[in-house]
This record gives sequence, structure tokens and C-alpha cells, in this order.
Amino acid sequence: MELNRRTVIAGAAAAGIAATTLGSGTAEAASGGKKPVKELFGKLADGTKVYRWSLENGGTRLKVLNWGGVVQGLEIPDRRGHYANVSLGFDNIADYVAKTPYFGALIGRYGNRIAKGQFTLDGKSYQLSVNDGVNSLHGGTQGFDKHIWDVEPFTKGSDVGLVLHYTSIDGEMGYPGTLKTKVTYTLTKHGDWRIDYEATTDKATVLNLTSHVYWNLAGEGSGTIEDHELTIAAGRYTPTDTGLIPTGELAKVSGTPFDFRKTKTIGRDIRDGHVQQVQAKGYDHNWVLDKGITDKPVHVATLRDPRSGRTLKIATDQPGLQFYSGNFLDGTLTGTGGKTYRQGDALCLETQHFPDSPNHANFPSTVLRPGQTYRTTTVHTFSA
Repeated sequence: MELNRRTVIAGAAAAGIAATTLGSGTAEAASGGKKPVKELFGKLADGTKVYRWSLENGGTRLKVLNWGGVVQGLEIPDRRGHYANVSLGFDNIADYVAKTPYFGALIGRYGNRIAKGQFTLDGKSYQLSVNDGVNSLHGGTQGFDKHIWDVEPFTKGSDVGLVLHYTSIDGEMGYPGTLKTKVTYTLTKHGDWRIDYEATTDKATVLNLTSHVYWNLAGEGSGTIEDHELTIAAGRYTPTDTGLIPTGELAKVSGTPFDFRKTKTIGRDIRDGHVQQVQAKGYDHNWVLDKGITDKPVHVATLRDPRSGRTLKIATDQPGLQFYSGNFLDGTLTGTGGKTYRQGDALCLETQHFPDSPNHANFPSTVLRPGQTYRTTTVHTFSA
């Protein structure tokens, strides 16, 4: 795993109070790690205050909300040292509450879809909150992205970061067990953005945490990402049915538009008419990473914008990567830079276990039991 310089985070949420303008300045203006700064970002309808934390280290600037752990902005420089915010988001909390398609959010309890919101564990059936047709998506109607998290800033050696805590009570969104969750965002001296997830439960449950940043390395609001170059170290993917639920098959990518083992532009095969792309309106699938589950993060994907030179490398210990090509952005959302987001204006690369794993015995297990600690790490490395 190569940990180069810059790391990234993107985010969401705030009410009534406009966010600071992103994307100005050059790399020369960046200094070493700075103590995280807290400011009021807005208020929820019930008066709850939403705060934004700003971090800077190694040339990376990160803005995070305590609402949903959302990355509200992530700035990195291009090859000439010019900064841009490379993550999609809003400048107010009202839009995050009413409209967000999970911009920059922490996702839980279960990233991606569970068929009909149902699963059976230890002989007992559970019905989850359904919010995507007949299915449950990203934890249901009130997933982890729609709660206030406790935030503790830290500086440790050359690193700066935030520790976020949230306790999900037994039965929340239909999930069993009281789950205590801790997520640490770290900006290293090299500008890498590291996410460490940790959780414990008092009853057997299922868990699949991830981050839902929408990336555009040319800058949010700059247009299509179809000219971005992508590599994914995966020889198989999980095909889906018309509801985007995995069929259970681990299909080979060879000879299909899903083959990113060698670098290619996202737009090259996106309109090939493959039945899986027609159903998803592009790419919205889980790639089965060749490395499987590992003890430490391993480099699995590289994204590059050839115009700016900005490059993102992702390392993870997880077995899957969800690549979503922004298929449902429809021009109705206005982002932090004042531009509307249209189909294909960003993409997500979500490190994860497979969607609907609780209903597929051949998928890696997502069961967490009392006495066990859920731990997983993803590292984003930026360069230009």
C-alpha cells in the first residue's frame, strides 16, 4: 500500500448558515497539521445545533459535520498546487435533511441493500425499515447518516483527527442489539485520510459500516466523471436483480464492461447495453476484491482525473468495493459551489462487505456477536 500525500473527506449538512467557500488557495498556502476548529453550521428543525469541524494536514483540508459524520468538504491540490473541493455536498443543513442522496455520510447499520428489509439470524426473523422500494437501503429511513454524533477532536504526534461516537439502541430501524459505534477520521502528515471503524453489541446483529463520499477529482460541480480513469483489483462482481439486490452469483468481469483490472476511463464501456448496466442506469455494483478479507488495508482501487492530475488510491481490509457512477443525480440538487449535479457528475467507491450478505450463505458473514469487536480500516491517499 502506497501512502502518498493527500487524503480526503467530503461532507454534508447545515442550516440557515452558509458554509465557508471551498476551493480557493494553492498548495503553497497549506501548512502542517492544525488543531481541529469547531464552528456552528446550522440548526435542525427542533433547534439541535449542527457543528462543522475543519481539519488540515499534509496539504489536505477536511470539513466534517457532527450530523451523520458527513464530510461537507474535502480539498486537495492539483499538479499545479491549485485546490478544489473534490466531494459533493450542500452548504446548508436543510438540504441534507430533505434531499441528500447520502453525500459524504457515514453509513450504518448496514451499507447498501438488504432484500425486502428482512433477514434471519440464529433462527429469528427480523424486519428492518424499508426505504428503497421494498428493500432496506443504508440502514433504513433513519440510518446513522441522520443522527447527531458525539465528536472529540484530537492531535496525536503528527496526526490530527476526530473521534465520532454513536449508540444505536436495540431495535433501532429493526436491528437487534444495542450497538456502540466509534469511528475515527485521521488526517496524517502525508495528507492521507484514514477511517477506522469500531463497534460492539450486546446481542447478535449484522453490521456493515462504510463512507459514502461522492468523488469528482476535477472539483465538485465541474461536470462529468466519465473521463476519470479507474482501476479495481477484482476479477469478479456480484450481479443484481432489477431491485439492485445481488442474485448470489459471483460473476467474472472478464469480457464485460465490469472489467477494471486494467486502467480505463469510466465512460469507455458505460453505455455498452449490458443488462446489468441497463438495470442500474450505469454502474452500481459490488466488486469482489481479489485480496478478500485482510488483516491490514491493501491497495485495491485507483481513481485519476487526467486533467488535474489528482489521484486517489484506496486501501482497505474489506472484501468488497461498491462502485456507483452517480446514476440518480438528476439536476435537481445544487451543491456547495452553486452548480447543479447531474447524472454522472460524481462517483462513489464504498469499501464494504457485500450487499444483502445476511441472505446469502456464500457471501462473507456480517454477523457481530457479544464479546466480539467489529474493526475495519480504509485509507484514502491523494497525489497529483
